Amino acid sequence: MAGNPPTGSRSVADLVAAARGGERRATARLLSLVEWGGPAADEVAERTWTALHGGAMGDDVIPGGGANRAHVVGVTGPPGAGKSTLVAAWTTRLIDRGHRPAVLAVDPSSPLTGGAILGDRVRMAEATASGVFIRSMATRGHAGGLALAVPGMVRVLELAGFDPVVVETVGVGQVEVDVASAADTVLVVVPPGMGDAVQANKAGLLEVADLFAVNKSDRPDAADVRRDLELMLDLSDLTGHGRWRQDTKVNERSRPAVVSTVATTGVGVDELADATDAHLASLDGAGTLVARREDRWRAEVRSHVDHLLLETSRGVVSGLSAGTGAPAAVARELAAGLVGGTEGDR
Repeated sequence: MAGNPPTGSRSVADLVAAARGGERRATARLLSLVEWGGPAADEVAERTWTALHGGAMGDDVIPGGGANRAHVVGVTGPPGAGKSTLVAAWTTRLIDRGHRPAVLAVDPSSPLTGGAILGDRVRMAEATASGVFIRSMATRGHAGGLALAVPGMVRVLELAGFDPVVVETVGVGQVEVDVASAADTVLVVVPPGMGDAVQANKAGLLEVADLFAVNKSDRPDAADVRRDLELMLDLSDLTGHGRWRQDTKVNERSRPAVVSTVATTGVGVDELADATDAHLASLDGAGTLVARREDRWRAEVRSHVDHLLLETSRGVVSGLSAGTGAPAAVARELAAGLVGGTEGDR
């Protein structure tokens, strides 16, 4: 992401301390720095890591747990499923239960303004008024940058004491699924009329989903969608496919729950809150929560390595004289040099 917003008269260290103390303006500024990238984002990453884990970035630590870790919930689903309305109703209910939820809404950019587009501004405004911290993040056409920015923004929200942290994505493309998958719990919201889509995308749904919410369940065809989901899960029990099947220790609670909701009236919202809590407890009890968070850490490292190698290779390739050798052979030689230089610098 090009550019870098100024920190104003406050240093990153001051902003981190203020955010940890609960200052929302400082939290918002840190989120902006991470979203824009650059040296300031690197400093935010280092200082938030140290504040959360008590060690420098180079320490031999893989973050599996700790008192500062928030429950990260990814929410995805097709456009029109009512995700924003459901997230607003659910997080508002969490406020009533004594939680401090935050929502990171990853939205497509307006082609004219470059700004983020929230799916349901009215519902989100109501949630904000109730105390939910909501931040909308525009992709600005740089979808690949999401894998770099989102984990850092989640850590800023963890630092500020928000729990759970909800990452809502728009759509069900690979980028959205990747972002949602970088979570402890993934909720897939499915609207009525999606029975055929459930069948067509059942492999992808099984790979990412920990919970399903059939939203707008007051519609007549909602029962058909729920039946299709339950049948899909029954079949997965026989075939052994599904994200929950990849856990080291599987128990009965690992099977994704299917909750029927009507976000506009609040029907099923309490059940959804209970289901997300139960899923976190099942991961913790089965010993897989630490493993998922370790995988998330490694995936973030890979994203940064990919980004750094891509940027470096662009500079190297642009300086080559065309026709100096077979492209594949030249590429192998360059790659060996890049990796060798990296190992030598370590």
